[in-house]
Amino acid sequence: MARPSLSRIAGYAALLVLAAISLLPVWVALKTALTLPNDFFASASSLVPPSFTLQNFARVLGFKTDIVLNSAQAAPIDFALALRNSVIYAGLLVTGQLFFSALAAYAFARLRFPGRDVLFVAFLSATMIPSIVLFIPNFVLIRELGLINTFAGMVAPNILMVPFAVFFLRQFFISSPKELEEAARLEGLSHFQIFWHIALPLQRGPMATLAILLSINAWNDFFWPFLVGRDESVRPLAVALAEFQSQTGQAQPDWTGLMAAVMLSIIPILFLLAFFGRRIVESLQTSGMK
Repeated sequence: MARPSLSRIAGYAALLVLAAISLLPVWVALKTALTLPNDFFASASSLVPPSFTLQNFARVLGFKTDIVLNSAQAAPIDFALALRNSVIYAGLLVTGQLFFSALAAYAFARLRFPGRDVLFVAFLSATMIPSIVLFIPNFVLIRELGLINTFAGMVAPNILMVPFAVFFLRQFFISSPKELEEAARLEGLSHFQIFWHIALPLQRGPMATLAILLSINAWNDFFWPFLVGRDESVRPLAVALAEFQSQTGQAQPDWTGLMAAVMLSIIPILFLLAFFGRRIVESLQTSGMK
């Protein structure tokens, strides 16, 4: 068996170092979550918790523990409710973004109409608009519509327009064979029927990849849900974590409890990436070659 070359060994070593640097913040958060509050500052320079405990996770979830904080103790997060809200928010947002982005991408790839290319360039130029510029007019509109503290108000500004998703899917629609669509058109199918029954099923891989990317983005979304979804009945996990931190004040935050809540909140994303991470890489590589 041939020995690995020096360049290959150096490449793997570099990847190992970069992976360690990338995972270091996650490990520090986990280490903090497993540390007793009284030992947190004394062990700040250590990468190993001096006293292993799961009580931080238990008290965040509302169970009784023996931990007594020096600062004001935050009320436990209704984790099940916040998790449900995050699932609903991300599900509504990603479903709408996938459907409407796929429709727009198919139209830009297959339909011929005046000004198509100009409109596509103008659509992509929306990525250059800072999102902070749109928060105030969107908030005023949602407030006037009476949609504050509702899931509809939380998803309304972003459920339609995703320029990256349109560009991503358009590349795959362009590269897909036209023969099946032309045969379906001869059979009398409409443009939407061709899109729904033929073009879209051929792009299951890219659609799954895009769904994962959009899900991660929606799951971590904070500022807009923080503005319009502060009520406990609709606030997602990201907003619930901010509320948890604010309850202990800025002088002595409950870092161990906060990190325990953070670790619980990223578990669904870790499972998502563990099962579908390879599909993301493969689809992005394929779209780059095309």
